[in-house]
Amino acid sequence: MTPLSQPSPSSAFGAHGSVLVVNSGSSSIKYQLVNPVGGEAIASGIVERIGEEQGSLRHTFGGLTTRRTNPIADHSEGLRAVLAMFEEIGPDLAQAHVVAVGHRVVHGGAVFGSPVIVDDEVIKQIDQISPLAPLHNPPNLVGIQVARELLPDVPHVVVFDTAFFRTLPEAAATYAIDREVAAEHGVRRYGFHGTSHHYVSGKVARVLGRRVEELNQIVLHLGNGASASAVRGGVAVETSMGMTPLEGLVMGTRSGDIDPAVLIHLQRNAGLSVDEVDDLLNRRSGLKGLSGENDFRELHELVAAGDEDATLALDVYLHRLRKYIGAYHAVLGRVDVITFTAGVGENDDIVRARALEGLESLGIAVDPARNEGRKKEPTIISPDWCSTLVMVVPTNEELAIARQAVATIEAAGFEGSSDESDPAPAAAGHA
Repeated sequence: MTPLSQPSPSSAFGAHGSVLVVNSGSSSIKYQLVNPVGGEAIASGIVERIGEEQGSLRHTFGGLTTRRTNPIADHSEGLRAVLAMFEEIGPDLAQAHVVAVGHRVVHGGAVFGSPVIVDDEVIKQIDQISPLAPLHNPPNLVGIQVARELLPDVPHVVVFDTAFFRTLPEAAATYAIDREVAAEHGVRRYGFHGTSHHYVSGKVARVLGRRVEELNQIVLHLGNGASASAVRGGVAVETSMGMTPLEGLVMGTRSGDIDPAVLIHLQRNAGLSVDEVDDLLNRRSGLKGLSGENDFRELHELVAAGDEDATLALDVYLHRLRKYIGAYHAVLGRVDVITFTAGVGENDDIVRARALEGLESLGIAVDPARNEGRKKEPTIISPDWCSTLVMVVPTNEELAIARQAVATIEAAGFEGSSDESDPAPAAAGHA
């Protein structure tokens, strides 16, 4: 591959260059080449089924998607295949002037409260934190190590999902167990999806033409994984996920909140091992555990057909969600904006409408016409009379990671873009 170079004044990508964002999972690598100034994705793709008999790679550039199917032995081979696609299909990474590679890491523990430039010590610390997120941090770390090997000429920056929630008050972050045990084993609420909650809460302010410091917000990140946050003046003060991404809202396959004695009961009386309980709560619970289905499109069809299990699953999901909204209203005292984001939040008008049913006395409601359909742009979906705006704002974690990577390398003295402008499209509905 052509070595990464300094920007040319005539480069189509401008003098500010681009950021390659890498999200390495246990058997996949998602990636996106991002313009951190304009915000657009220049190219994107995913490598899937790494280590399986037949792997796949999908690369999108210039409106065209190229697919390849062949065995991919490991993450090193997968990332090499990604770089080969950039060289073969485009864009040329040298011309794109990649100023940094941004990596998502799920858990930063108590060590990392902001993005950091990767060095050997950072690698060591992320590895030491891995017991707090054994399903996520190890593959994240593999992706970082492979990317550093293959792209050694640019700085690599790690952005942590937990960092936005380092501001939680101790009363919100502390579990009521023996303090010495908690301290020894890192037991506290860390929170997750922080990159999304940070991006969306900031985007809301820009769309409304308000200072984020003026706003009290509830952000609802609803995907297969789901979390809620209370954000006061741009600072997170509560979140639903805890020490792990299991706590909180009902999710696609995760239970969310549950009496911890249930785990003891199942181990003592059902003979389940620790690993079996872990599998039950993370992979065989939530909507899938209750109805057999965790795709909301399929779930709604089952509900419409009168399936009682699906109906109860949706009711449980919405009940938990509404309970958190009410709790965070109490935490904040005044709520200026409630925002739905992520796959379900952006695309499911039934969930959005039903989640806020019965809250009219709090000045919260959804306008049926404004709420209808999927939302690809920031949109206000509440009626004019509401004292609390309800919005849908598509999240963009890759852009958030790219911009934080640029800010981090600039602070460390590397060359990068200092312009983080984000032109705010007008919100549909009322302002």
